[in-house]
Amino acid sequence: MTSLVFWAVIAVLAGCSRRADVVAASQPEEIKAVPATPIAEKKADLGTQTWNSDWDRFVEQALSPEMLSPRVARDVRPFCPRFNAMSDGNKRAFWAYFFQALAGAEAGLVPTADVRHADRQVPVTDTVTKRMVRSEGLLQLTYMDAQRYGCDFDWDKDKRLPERDPTKTILQPENNLACGVKILDNQLIAQRKPLLSQSGYWSTLRPGGRSYRVFAKQMTNVPAVCR
Repeated sequence: MTSLVFWAVIAVLAGCSRRADVVAASQPEEIKAVPATPIAEKKADLGTQTWNSDWDRFVEQALSPEMLSPRVARDVRPFCPRFNAMSDGNKRAFWAYFFQALAGAEAGLVPTADVRHADRQVPVTDTVTKRMVRSEGLLQLTYMDAQRYGCDFDWDKDKRLPERDPTKTILQPENNLACGVKILDNQLIAQRKPLLSQSGYWSTLRPGGRSYRVFAKQMTNVPAVCR
């Protein structure tokens, strides 16, 4: 009887150990702190709308494994030389900071920011709305990005709402940032284009222009582990 009890206890302990291993493996790596960009710090000092730390989690949860792989290390080297040597948690923190900087350069960190384009640098008509192209939200995206990149924008719903209504699907930070991650993933992984490219989606990531200089200024406070 003693022997049976002994082996029963061993079996229970082994089962608990396996369950603990499964739980530990299923839990995401600890979220690392993400520094504030210069524009976020300035806005905080002024008491105006600034970056919300929840938005960092939106970015980190949207990243594909490829965005944490050595495939992107060369692209991010100007801003994060130690990317390859960092943990996945720190890599996610870098990308969260990157998109904060991009949103600072594109929209001043204002989720409801929008710009109507009438120049030749962008298509005149949005293929979804059938209206003049309007870039919207933190990353200044368009409704036709839903078709091109599978973003969660619903024009049929949004067209009934006021222009800068924060409940519009394209203006909701989670949707806008998740779409931006898809766009950049497509550029870096699917198309194998550099991060800083004259043919990239955002003018802020095209070196040489004024908007790029605005973005580069926001990249001066990357996580310390990057250096």
